[in-house]
Amino acid sequence: FWNDLLVAGSAVAVGGLLTCYYWVYQGTKTKRIPIGDGWWGAGEKPQSEDEKVFPFQVQTSDEEIQDLYDRIDRTRYTEPLKDTGFQYGFNSTYLKKVVSHWRHQFNWKKQIAILNKYPQFKTNIEGLDVHFIHVRPPHREGQRVLPLMLVHGWPGSVYEFYRILPLLTDSLDSLAFEVICPSIPGYGFSEAPHKQGFDTLAAARVFHKLMERLGFSGYYLQGGDWGSIITTNMAQMKPECVKGLHLNMLTNKLRGFGVLFSILIGRYLPWLFGFTREDVRRLFGSVGFMERNFYEIIRETGYLHIQGTKPDSAGCGVNDSPVGLAAYILEKFSTWTDFNNRDLEDGGLERKFTLDDLLTNIMIYWTTGSIVSSMRFYKENLKTNIDNRLDNNTGVYVPTGLAAFPNEVRHVPQSWARDRFRNIYSYSYMPRGGHFAAFEEPQLLADDLLQFVKKVEKL
Repeated sequence: FWNDLLVAGSAVAVGGLLTCYYWVYQGTKTKRIPIGDGWWGAGEKPQSEDEKVFPFQVQTSDEEIQDLYDRIDRTRYTEPLKDTGFQYGFNSTYLKKVVSHWRHQFNWKKQIAILNKYPQFKTNIEGLDVHFIHVRPPHREGQRVLPLMLVHGWPGSVYEFYRILPLLTDSLDSLAFEVICPSIPGYGFSEAPHKQGFDTLAAARVFHKLMERLGFSGYYLQGGDWGSIITTNMAQMKPECVKGLHLNMLTNKLRGFGVLFSILIGRYLPWLFGFTREDVRRLFGSVGFMERNFYEIIRETGYLHIQGTKPDSAGCGVNDSPVGLAAYILEKFSTWTDFNNRDLEDGGLERKFTLDDLLTNIMIYWTTGSIVSSMRFYKENLKTNIDNRLDNNTGVYVPTGLAAFPNEVRHVPQSWARDRFRNIYSYSYMPRGGHFAAFEEPQLLADDLLQFVKKVEKL
């Protein structure tokens, strides 16, 4: 008992560190965030904005591909330590295999054709050319169609959604979705901000403006990673426009006596805190709360501290070396899919993904030179005390669906989530999958999203 008390007290004491990035804001002092305005383009804001929406296609050139090959061929590798798997980061023995595939088998022009199979567009919002995919379902008699925005995170891109898009848009179900997938400004094909301060609140406002420009007044939102924060902010800004919010990344602040006592005795009296057996298993497991929710997070958030403080320093290297970029990003697709992958020499990458899919995401960052601007997003969101942010005192009152995947970086029970989300329609314990839900388990995520929307629509 006293050991548990020490563990719980320590967990609360380091709550701020644990939740620098992975948080669900608590507090319900206000019911919405003012939408405000901004300008992130180069130079001064003009008197009027060009609201034209124009088609976009991904392109490449032989020169771009040859430059990639030249840089790959000049790579210097460091031999891994014996029997380390992915514990020290991306194992260089397996990295050589990935790079060999990239250099000799991967066909970027073929992957571009896949990227271009869905209609893509750009439009200028607050001085930035915002890229988005817009997929309309085929007409089916009697089928209801609802607008849905999917928002990615880091180190992902809109390509994460290519396996789930047909499940949402080309379904024989009575309900289908018209899907909009924007690239966060500074990621992939969206222009990077030219001024400081572009955070999740700014992204939320830009995406509301995008939906308004496309003619939508009510729509559903789905997000993971940064996408979960951005879509949550959208629900806080204009709840009258958000018909429902579905998230696959949940986090909370480990603060307050209620959380302290639930950590302390929740494994013994779970019913007292609204914990289920599955909550207890995921929170405490065989290693205990402190190991699973503190030490593991510390081991896996070194990137966060770098990107939240000096992103341009580390970014300089990975923006110049394609192999360095691949190692930096793909290590996350290994570990965040399953922590146990750290013990494997190949990081378990090909258990859930193909190398072509993983390298396509890398190529989006490489060809657009967007890794540094994507890393800066952490700095912009963490440069001030997050407790003082307006959204920290704003509840979420729109209908909310929460999908808790077992291998997500942290587990948040529904009883904790209610402190933030006041209108939970569904909370699902997903049977498998980790952080990149749409990329790993598109069918599971699509099914959970569909059942949530049907509950909201009373279908």
